[in-house]
Amino acid sequence: MTKNLQDFLITKEALTDISNIERKKFLQKIKIIKYLFLNGSTSNAEICSKFDISLPTSMGLINQLMESGIVVKAGQGKSEGGRKPDLYGLKEHSFFVLSIHIKRFKIKIAITDNNHSIIEEAEITTEISPKSNIVELLHEKAEEVIKNSGIDPEKMLGVGISMPGLVSTKEGKNFTYYLTEQEPESLQDKFEKKFKKPVVILNDTKSACLAEYRFGIGKNKENVLVISMDWGIGLGIIMGGKMHTGHSGFAGEFGHIPMVEDGLLCHCGKRGCLETEASGLALVRKAKEGLKLGQTSVLNELKGEDFEKMDPSVIIQAANKGDQFAINLLSEIGISLGKGIAILIQIFNPELIILESEIAKAKQFITTPIQQSTNTYCMMQLKEKTRIELSNLGPNSCLFGGTIAVMDEIFKNQVAMLKSDLN
Repeated sequence: MTKNLQDFLITKEALTDISNIERKKFLQKIKIIKYLFLNGSTSNAEICSKFDISLPTSMGLINQLMESGIVVKAGQGKSEGGRKPDLYGLKEHSFFVLSIHIKRFKIKIAITDNNHSIIEEAEITTEISPKSNIVELLHEKAEEVIKNSGIDPEKMLGVGISMPGLVSTKEGKNFTYYLTEQEPESLQDKFEKKFKKPVVILNDTKSACLAEYRFGIGKNKENVLVISMDWGIGLGIIMGGKMHTGHSGFAGEFGHIPMVEDGLLCHCGKRGCLETEASGLALVRKAKEGLKLGQTSVLNELKGEDFEKMDPSVIIQAANKGDQFAINLLSEIGISLGKGIAILIQIFNPELIILESEIAKAKQFITTPIQQSTNTYCMMQLKEKTRIELSNLGPNSCLFGGTIAVMDEIFKNQVAMLKSDLN
């Protein structure tokens, strides 16, 4: 019996010792493990239907996975007129992934398990900067988290790192931040040398999009847009049931579409980007400007460092207390966002748009002006076919997305190895 998934996975060396029939069986087992990881406990009948195999064949594979210690019985499902079916799921703590979410002013580090529970987590307050030695910093803090968790490092299958900026997962590079870390090696290579584990880096919004598509309200939907509204604005695109990343991996730079002629200078170097009018950065800037001009608000209680380090959550809290200045600010942000979203609806014709991250916590204070604005700027034939909803995944969507990205890469590599030279 294997102790964890790491011991179960096939290696290139082991491939030479197994027959084509054994390869095909192992390939089916890998597909079943991936399905259980993404969908949770399920019945033998569901597995048969999903992979178009017979009940005896499916049951035989499940029994072998149970003997290996990877799969266990997980209770019984609902009866459809007869005996309740047995459910099968991944054994608790059979593998772990280290997931890291880098934000503009803080970093979250978490260990997630195969059943999508956060086992241990920590948060670092630090400002994202091209000059920071991000590899050393994350490795040092991650080692502390792993040590505190008491988890066997051998059960850690890989590291998923989500971050803002122009990130190419394929090249393992972030073209916006940490440029000094990419010569002559990619950022991913540096992380892999340090962690001695497979590492996947990806844009934070694409990470959230993965989580929404696999575990959130976007699950099993074909055409979905995920809009992250934090300090910046990002877009994740699901088209035809697959995440669309574009030719260079940069698809979804929604925050940098031009919205205002000769507008404010954006950090990307252009003027009048949507982010200058409708992001968390814009919300805080507008709040500070209004308060300095004498606006009446509970936010006037912020003094000194608290004022200088104001963040969107403070403004949202004020709105929830009925502060009209804060409510008006969110409405202004929402109207600009809605105008941008109207463009997206007319280009992509999605069935669902999911709003997530910090500003989504404003709920009706942001959704109402967005709806009003899309009604104004979008063709009604398209608008009526699109639902706009708030995410139900909470604040850790990017952490879960990082975990999914790592496991997707591991499963993809296993399948590629098993299919190579298969007759």
